[in-house]
Amino acid sequence: MKKAFTALFVAGLTTVSLGSVLAAPSSADLLESIGIGAGVGIVTGTVVGDNAGVDDIVNGAAAGAAVEAVRGDRDSSLAQDAAVGAAASGVVGTITNDDSFIENAIQGGAAGALINVLGD
Repeated sequence: MKKAFTALFVAGLTTVSLGSVLAAPSSADLLESIGIGAGVGIVTGTVVGDNAGVDDIVNGAAAGAAVEAVRGDRDSSLAQDAAVGAAASGVVGTITNDDSFIENAIQGGAAGALINVLGD
């Protein structure tokens, strides 16, 4: 059941992401943030001790998409981007895997912080 729900969620996330990319005028920024988030998800998944996998990529990508959606065309602080990434990844992580909310939030916070640093 969990695998089916995860597959459904990933398919939905992909559809929403692609729809956002096609509709958004700053789709390059969105794709960049999703890519940064996915990369950070892989790295932090390895650092926190679990085997980096698809769930880590999804968590990071969701954090990146959320940060970009909240920030839009305006500047945001490092703390705000880290908090948005942590919240998004924490929630998505509870859906996609059984890891702790804290580990998922750390992944998302790192993704949000890096997006802020590289985006400004």
